[in-house]
Amino acid sequence: MAWTLLIVAGLFEVAWAIGLKYTAGFTKLWPSVGTLAAMVISVYLLALALKAIPVGTGYAVWTGVGAVGTAILGIILFGEAASLARLACIGLIISGIAGLKLVG
Repeated sequence: MAWTLLIVAGLFEVAWAIGLKYTAGFTKLWPSVGTLAAMVISVYLLALALKAIPVGTGYAVWTGVGAVGTAILGIILFGEAASLARLACIGLIISGIAGLKLVG
């Protein structure tokens, strides 16, 4: 259950990271409200997951899920570069997340 909470927390991290783009510096009300809600939910779920997962592993997986998801959505939603090198680096982060899950 803790790993599920951690992954969902990472997905909410992606939501708030992408949401930041839509807040226009927190000048747009509803995107700002959604982004702040996603931040709170993400950190709360991370805290719950860390009851059963070592903090170093949990935090690394949480940020990894957030980084990978945000990078992929940046490519899809905002037309950011999808070079082979960038995709390979995303793959390395995914490998690291999988490795931490296997040993954690």
